[in-house]
Amino acid sequence: QVQLVESGGGLVQPGGSLRLSCAASGFTFRRYTMTWVRQAPGKGLEWVSDINSSGGTTAYADSVKGRFTISRDNAKNTLYLQMNKLKPEDTAVYYCSGSGSRGQGTQVTVSS
Repeated sequence: QVQLVESGGGLVQPGGSLRLSCAASGFTFRRYTMTWVRQAPGKGLEWVSDINSSGGTTAYADSVKGRFTISRDNAKNTLYLQMNKLKPEDTAVYYCSGSGSRGQGTQVTVSS
């Protein structure tokens, strides 16, 4: 079955960086657009970024544009999110999604 497993979250100071990974299995990863979404405490899901199947086209929410970079390695069935210049408002559980499924999420906390 489809499995998406996120990793790389943690506690980081404002201005710091983190790199999230999402290991995919159970479907043909290279054929699917993949997405990162996040959910801040007490709020709904927020779309963060998309990347098309080849990795040649990306899109970002205005709130993260210029600070986050989405990428993928189709040979490794892995999706990434490089997050730089992190802000307290980036604190959330980050999920990867694709092929109609979503992972269990990884917590990102930005705090001094």
